[in-house]
Amino acid sequence: MDTQTLLYWLYVALMVGGALLFWVWSRDPKNVPQYEYSIAMLIPIWSALAYTGMAMGQGKVEVAGQVTHYARYLDWVVSTPLLLLALAFTAMFYTPKRERSITVLFGLVAADVVMILCGLLADLSENSTARLTWFLCGVGAFVAVLYLLWGPLRRLAANSDSELGGIYNKLLAFLSVLWVAYPTIWALGPSGLFLFGQTTETILFVVVPFLSKVGFSIMDLSYLRDLASRRPPLHHSAPAAA
Repeated sequence: MDTQTLLYWLYVALMVGGALLFWVWSRDPKNVPQYEYSIAMLIPIWSALAYTGMAMGQGKVEVAGQVTHYARYLDWVVSTPLLLLALAFTAMFYTPKRERSITVLFGLVAADVVMILCGLLADLSENSTARLTWFLCGVGAFVAVLYLLWGPLRRLAANSDSELGGIYNKLLAFLSVLWVAYPTIWALGPSGLFLFGQTTETILFVVVPFLSKVGFSIMDLSYLRDLASRRPPLHHSAPAAA
């Protein structure tokens, strides 16, 4: 078994372990709604499926002499919108469902999907001009994602509860740093400037996704479990029997 395949299987094991942890926590939710746990579980499960394909030699194609792992994009186009929804739902933790902005949530997911698809098109481009064009389009969509996270959602979290605002800021900073790492790795690796090779890229695309998926969800749920156990959001509680 070569190094890359071993790294892929290691990643799958870590994702499965994360999903099992979130399932165990969901059995004792501590006033955190079950959909938070469902999102946290689905993220690593879907990602593990994508990397299982990669470990078995699937999900890749050669374009202009470079290998494009489109299975990663299949992973990201589902898992990253779910991550953003998890962060948005944290910002809206004390906001009643009827008052949550569908426009912000839709814009967040739509900008993220555009970003991922632009990255895939860049990776599949056979000339540098097309590759750069799609990469810049993806960066533009990424800026839109950051605007929504650092603007409307950050204000919402801070205005609804000061402690929640502090939690959101920590999660946002953590996820933003890791998400900036994605296009940076892409630009510096084999798909871009080729400053490092495929094995280094694989290692980075194991460590960074693990931290941004399982690591983020551990932090997010830990904060919410602690906060909700002390000050549960009333609109998440089941209505009293008549």
